[in-house]
Amino acid sequence: MSTVTTIYMTPDCAEQMRAELKELLYVKRPDTVRRVADAAAEGDRSENAEYIYGKRHLRKIDSRIHFLTKRIESAEIVDPVTQGKTAAGRVLFGATVTIEDEEGDEKIYYIVGVDEYNGSIGLVSWKSPVGEALMRKEVGDVATVKTPSGTREFEILGIEYKPIKGVEIISRV
Repeated sequence: MSTVTTIYMTPDCAEQMRAELKELLYVKRPDTVRRVADAAAEGDRSENAEYIYGKRHLRKIDSRIHFLTKRIESAEIVDPVTQGKTAAGRVLFGATVTIEDEEGDEKIYYIVGVDEYNGSIGLVSWKSPVGEALMRKEVGDVATVKTPSGTREFEILGIEYKPIKGVEIISRV
């Protein structure tokens, strides 16, 4: 029996995944199928680089379509604004958290899904070490994060629940 893990994502992430799936299904896949068919019509397929490359690319597209379809089907889409109404002042999925690190620097982290993370702009997965350390904390709490370079502490200065937009999901095709 397999365990189903809930896949949380923001509405923006779900929208981007649906758009990518539509692009793959209705534009990229039909175009690739046409190119493979044209290459196949040229004769010997065993030495036809265009045909071989096209088939390989088609497998990648099909794999990505399968991944996105399963991901979207099993996703629980969480609107940060709605989440904020039940958060009771705690950090939950979708929170925008302002922290102060040990050096006294303020940083902002957005708690997002595993498909949305981008540490360079403060998007941290709720399953990441930083995300897990922040979850369920309140303003004034100190979160302790164990990293390969040692233990770090953050004081939580603020928690907001607002739309998280502009996250670009990286396509793997």
